[in-house]
Amino acid sequence: MLLYSTRNAGQFVDLKEAVLNSLPKDKGLYMPNRITPLPESFFRGLPNMTFPELAKTVTTHLLSEAVDPSYINEIIEQAVNFDAPIVSLKEDLHILELFHGPTLAFKDFGARFMAGLMGHFVRNEDRELTILVATSGDTGGAVANGFHHTPGVNVVILYPKGKVSKLQEKQLTTLGGNIQALEVDGTFDDCQRMVKTAFLDEDLQQRRALSSANSINIARLIPQSFYYFRAWQQLKQPGTHTSFCVPSGNFGNLTAGLLAQKLGLPCGPFIAATNSNDIVPTFLKTGSYDPRPSVATISNAMDVGNPSNWARILDLFGENWGQIRAHIKGFAYSDEQTREAIKEVYQQFDYQIDPHGAVGYLAAQAFQAQQPNSEVVILETAHPAKFPDTVEAETGKAVCIPEALAKLADLEGSKISISRQFEDLKTYLMD
Repeated sequence: MLLYSTRNAGQFVDLKEAVLNSLPKDKGLYMPNRITPLPESFFRGLPNMTFPELAKTVTTHLLSEAVDPSYINEIIEQAVNFDAPIVSLKEDLHILELFHGPTLAFKDFGARFMAGLMGHFVRNEDRELTILVATSGDTGGAVANGFHHTPGVNVVILYPKGKVSKLQEKQLTTLGGNIQALEVDGTFDDCQRMVKTAFLDEDLQQRRALSSANSINIARLIPQSFYYFRAWQQLKQPGTHTSFCVPSGNFGNLTAGLLAQKLGLPCGPFIAATNSNDIVPTFLKTGSYDPRPSVATISNAMDVGNPSNWARILDLFGENWGQIRAHIKGFAYSDEQTREAIKEVYQQFDYQIDPHGAVGYLAAQAFQAQQPNSEVVILETAHPAKFPDTVEAETGKAVCIPEALAKLADLEGSKISISRQFEDLKTYLMD
């Protein structure tokens, strides 16, 4: 498997270099040089596959030239040992629950897969790898859990001060060991900028072996494609009119869906559901892409003002606005509308949905009003227990707190506070 930069399609690197370095030096993002559709026999046999079996088949199809198949089996056994079940609200509207992993968020799939793959690549290296992660909510917790105690790997997580929930912060700050949390006095976009700048700093590159576990790393997108196949597998009559509604911030999750589509999954168009950070829906309407500082919302994992993975989506469609609009429909909603949606889903379907899923519900409804015969699967990206105050206020019912979160309540976290200036991060890493 060879990969190229979205800024230079003529130069290629192997999978190990792309995964361990995360970003090309030209500031682009890595993309596979070819994506060959899975054979028809895969889709005929899909209904009878277990989730790990389909994940192994997809991974082997993509990576068999780069990773020994026996090690692929080991990675999948560690990464895909929990399900992603479908819950049907009605005949043509479904919820794909992606929160059954150890940190109750969809990013568990990507983080655990990446930890296994990186562990494989660094096992014979002569220096430790430092993973830099910017998080607006769930990424940090999933990465911290996935890489905890991984030999040869240290993890540094940057998160915006006061802009993640208390439970999310506990997931970042209570593990210790090879996990360090940095509280940044700024926004998620500041955190993301600092991480990207670190990869391009020559002093740091000489001093530290750096990589990223954000969705800028191609190793995050491959496993996130798995659950699109798992969802399609569970539908009674899946077809080309099945659309996935993706609550979107950095757009890695939606990019993974497009990867699944490129691999032959019959679905689409995709629905990009955003909060007030509506850069992509605005682009889809006007053709003008204007990044801006993110604003804080109750669906905080989507508070991104300049989505990194948009470069990959542009690359997939050759920056053709018409093609992008044909494959992706965009909708954006306010906090007030999100709160109303949480209430509506509970009253109509007796289902407690988290704020990100609620934004997805609103977008799915809008899409089905335009496309009456469509079937939509909403990606519920996090457990509502991670946002208990918001969910309980709108539903009038206490959220059941899973043990994985409940045990964090009495733990003391450890964090280091820094400014949003890159030099602060550089000083910490150099020391």
